[in-house]
Amino acid sequence: MSHQIRLAKAEDYPGIMEIWESAVRATHDFLSAEDFNYFKEAIPKDYLPNMEVYLILEKGEAAGFASAVEGNLEMLFIHNERRGKGYGRKLYEFMQQTTGLTTVDVNEQNPQAIGFYEKMGFKRIGRSEKDGSGKDYPLIHMSL
Repeated sequence: MSHQIRLAKAEDYPGIMEIWESAVRATHDFLSAEDFNYFKEAIPKDYLPNMEVYLILEKGEAAGFASAVEGNLEMLFIHNERRGKGYGRKLYEFMQQTTGLTTVDVNEQNPQAIGFYEKMGFKRIGRSEKDGSGKDYPLIHMSL
């Protein structure tokens, strides 16, 4: 797999949201339609412009993206058609080296993601009833 990782720009946001939507539809079946639409609107407006977002590209086409803030992995999404091909691991390793991340919060209802982060060496250190937006989606707090 020959890939490239680079910082995303504003013109990448539509592609980022396409990746987000395909990944969330595949792995977040617990998300209500109302909350799905809330995040679909909020992410490009309120989150992406205020974060350093990295894209992983294969032959110039974005396969996934990630962002970390102060050592916490805030987002890591791989397009559903590209899952299981090593992009998540490559992007995670890049983020680990670049940002020195040590923690991640994972939706409790997303066992695939919990398993992925456990494979990357994270351990469960806590749980919250609500997500970072105050919505009723419990989070598992994990740390290296």
